[in-house]
Amino acid sequence: MRFFVLIILLYLSPIPIGAQESTALNDSIESITQRVYEYKNEGSFEKSLLEIEKGLQIAASIDDAEAIIDFYNLYARLNIQYNKPINSEIYLKEAREVLNLYKYNNGRALTAILEGYIQAKKNKREDAYKRIDEALKTIDYNDKSVLNLVLFNQALIYFELKDYDKAKVILQKMIPPDHKYEKEYLLASSQLVLARIYAKENNYESANILLDNVLRVAARHKFPRILYGTNTLRYEIANAKEDYYAALLYYKKADSILQKYFNPEIIRKQNEAAYANEAKFLNNVIARMSQDELEQQQKVNISKLTSVLSSALLIIISLLTISLYRNNQIKFKTNDLLLKKNKELQIAKEEAERAMKAKGQFLSTVSHELRTPLYAVTGLTHLLLEEDPKDSQKEHLKSLKFSGEYLLDFINDILQINKIDANKLTAERTLFDLHKTLEDVTFSLSQTAKENKNSIILDMDKNTPIKLIGDPLKLSQILINLVGNALKFTENGKVILLTKLISASDDHYKIHFEVNDDGIGISEEMQKNIFESFSQGSIQINRQYGGTGLGLTIVKSLLSLFDSDIYVKSELGMGSSFYFDLEFQAPDPSEIEEEKTEELEEASLSNLHLLVVEDNKINQVITKKMLAKKGISSDVADNGYEAIKLAKENNYDLILMDIHMPGISGLKATEEIRKFNKTIPIIALTALTLDESTDDFFSSGCNDIITKPFKPDSFYKIIGASILRTGSHA
Repeated sequence: MRFFVLIILLYLSPIPIGAQESTALNDSIESITQRVYEYKNEGSFEKSLLEIEKGLQIAASIDDAEAIIDFYNLYARLNIQYNKPINSEIYLKEAREVLNLYKYNNGRALTAILEGYIQAKKNKREDAYKRIDEALKTIDYNDKSVLNLVLFNQALIYFELKDYDKAKVILQKMIPPDHKYEKEYLLASSQLVLARIYAKENNYESANILLDNVLRVAARHKFPRILYGTNTLRYEIANAKEDYYAALLYYKKADSILQKYFNPEIIRKQNEAAYANEAKFLNNVIARMSQDELEQQQKVNISKLTSVLSSALLIIISLLTISLYRNNQIKFKTNDLLLKKNKELQIAKEEAERAMKAKGQFLSTVSHELRTPLYAVTGLTHLLLEEDPKDSQKEHLKSLKFSGEYLLDFINDILQINKIDANKLTAERTLFDLHKTLEDVTFSLSQTAKENKNSIILDMDKNTPIKLIGDPLKLSQILINLVGNALKFTENGKVILLTKLISASDDHYKIHFEVNDDGIGISEEMQKNIFESFSQGSIQINRQYGGTGLGLTIVKSLLSLFDSDIYVKSELGMGSSFYFDLEFQAPDPSEIEEEKTEELEEASLSNLHLLVVEDNKINQVITKKMLAKKGISSDVADNGYEAIKLAKENNYDLILMDIHMPGISGLKATEEIRKFNKTIPIIALTALTLDESTDDFFSSGCNDIITKPFKPDSFYKIIGASILRTGSHA
């Protein structure tokens, strides 16, 4: 009887599910799914459960089998992610029941891979591998969201089974992952698992680099479980390296996250919600089974009345046919609408990709075009300084040299600031003199200070160490921006750059930096957005003092590379104070000795004979003169073809190869030279663009790279190191 009642009700309704109503329900499933992922990843376990239950009810009401399977899989993923003590397999079993009735390859692939992870947790290797095979055979490889989920869980299975090499290969290939709802969470999770593998291999440097990326993503998007896992792993690494001070800091950070998001009371509430949900789910399953049994009994009873109701059934079938026809018409219209919307979305996506590509090409071109004249500026400045200028000229030349080098670093960081979100920008680790770095900063801005009748005071705490391992270029850019800002907004005053040692251990120093001025000050309202891009506080300030408003944004971005932040204290008319703390590594005594012997290494450069491959006439003159300063003779090739010819006819100790030239590129010329000369050192002398990879240089046969414009000391050092490595100089 129930069957006939349903058919009659279906006929009596004008439209079973209208196009507008269907779209609203589908939109509701979409928004619910998005909220499930948000709550799941931000630590709201109970909210995720409620949203999944709501989504299941809507999916069942419109008979959306794929959505039902997706929500069953989400039940399982949620409980696996939060390590809940209930049996996640019951949800996957229900997903299998629906999959037996509907063909849904992506749903089957995700169900199989989650079952494989559960088997791996039980150390059932063979069963886990069978599930991996099933998932990879059924998945639609064009659906990047499901593909990345399957790959990530496949890597987790290998990790649980201690097949670390297999897990590492998958994680390295899938980074950065793509996903409709949790791209950033998958990125942080996959890099965290990869960092754990590196830590198990005692590759702590690679692990820490990844953990820096994970920390930025997790902190930006507030992923408490990722933050906890990151600090816990950092604690383990610091402990293994016997850096107990750092280990204690990371342990405290991990413990604070644990107490905030995963304390016993929260875990108790989550477990209660999980058990209640499991009980409700099982009750629904039992009720459904009872209903199915009742329906089967009703069907038996109905079959006894078939002969009596056959005529009525024929009429009802006719009515049903009409209703189905009307439904099909609605579906055709809905499909046409969906196809149109999908086409519009595809066009919008392609336009966005073209815009991003154009932006990248623009930045790449600007970078290369700026570096070429900068090479002339820095090179000529160096040569002028070497030619014994007047004392009155030396100050200007030194300031010009430092400003040129700073401008190069500024261009690099402007281009790379977009890479911070992609986790590609990293801090360098080189030995440097802190006192010299700070003096260079103040010296380069001395002329600016004079223009506003200001003075710059360098106040270094006597306990501050001089020799450190860190990134002096990025530190210089940070301080130049801060001191430059202070000078710009101060007149007839003073700007103080001070440092103070906060703490010291055997291998690390923590130093406090502060820039104080007695300028116009910053209002409390302006302080809220002063670190945003292109922010100057007000239009009037922008017009009066000028500037792009990027300085403090770059400072904040650069400090994030060192796990540090910038702070400000200020009042209108009372001046401003910008301050931050940085950690540096203490150098070994052997590294300091090595720095002192650099001049000895440079002495070995005399009497070398080099080939300079360069199409720019000014660059040819500068490079030849810089080589001649060290007693090095050289020939010049204007293009790649001439370089190949000269390399065949002459014996050179080393080749400096420009990359971007008319005719054939420097990389192609290098490949041709390597066909008849395998041993001569070849150094790529190039202005790197965004599109270039250093791997391309080495694979073509280059031994090293010098980036234009370069510092002369670095230029000579790389040449000397290449000669010593190959032993090509008799």
